[in-house]
Amino acid sequence: MQTVRNDIHNSGIPVLCQSCEARHQGICGALTPEQLTALSKHTRRVRREAGQELIADAMPITSYANVLRGVVKLTKVLEDGRQQVVGLQFAPDLLGRPMASESRVTAETASDVELCMFPKPALEALMRDGGPVEHRIMMQALRELDEARDWMVTLGRKTAAEKVASFLYLLATHIDPTENSAVAAFDLPLSRADIADFLGLTIETVSRQLTKLKADKVIEIANYRHVNINDLAQLRVRCG
Repeated sequence: MQTVRNDIHNSGIPVLCQSCEARHQGICGALTPEQLTALSKHTRRVRREAGQELIADAMPITSYANVLRGVVKLTKVLEDGRQQVVGLQFAPDLLGRPMASESRVTAETASDVELCMFPKPALEALMRDGGPVEHRIMMQALRELDEARDWMVTLGRKTAAEKVASFLYLLATHIDPTENSAVAAFDLPLSRADIADFLGLTIETVSRQLTKLKADKVIEIANYRHVNINDLAQLRVRCG
């Protein structure tokens, strides 16, 4: 019976999309089988290693992408070269600002990533039709706005210890999250310098706070980058 139900559920869905883990929660979850088939004719899956630039600030937008796996870092660079990490994107986020002519940030792979890319006109044609696709994209935009406001509180009011704990909690709940899980494990997608940029701290302060969380047995760190969190509730308390 399970096979029959799956066949019915996937009826008319392109084979590549049937195995996509991000399809149901991402924007493609709002597409009809016919729309998904039409869009799939223009899509291509690409893999990028960590540290590669995907799009530069002020660069014309010619395509969008669904993040299928990994973490994308969004940054702004000042004229004197100073960098600020302004956001992170995870699966199944949409990479790129719809209906904009150029990018307002630099997007770079923070880890190895897998993307499903499609040309700008293909998505914007679906958006002009209105309905569920436009609603799904608007909901992502509103979620990102809410997260940006929360992060303003983190940067403006929290202590250094609370900032580092909040950063780890963000990763734990967004990198391959497991529903109702009390534990998490992941590799840090940012260097200590990038974490410092993201939190408005020095590299030394970030390292001290990570060491303190490890000493207090809130987290475990192996090979400098792999983090194990055995009690997410305890980490959340440390977020303030």
